[in-house]
Amino acid sequence: MRLTVRVTPRGGRDAVEGWILDAAGRPALRLRVAAAAADGAANTAVAALLAKALDLPRSRIAIVRGASARLKQIEIEGFTEGEAWAALGAPPPTG
Repeated sequence: MRLTVRVTPRGGRDAVEGWILDAAGRPALRLRVAAAAADGAANTAVAALLAKALDLPRSRIAIVRGASARLKQIEIEGFTEGEAWAALGAPPPTG
């Protein structure tokens, strides 16, 4: 499954902060990581945070788009939307 996340690097702590709607009205999971956005540290922290929140091995999570942006597309191997929503809460309705 693919998941859109909005990341705040150097956020003081690692946390899943819930769902937001982006400017186009699409849902994105808001994440905060303590790591800075230098040398891929924030991306590594994002993957580790999601792995912990979803109780998955880190190897099943990959950033497939937006590696240098705050808005990222995450691929979660072998995971369904239903499993993600159970772990993270359901995204807000769009439209």
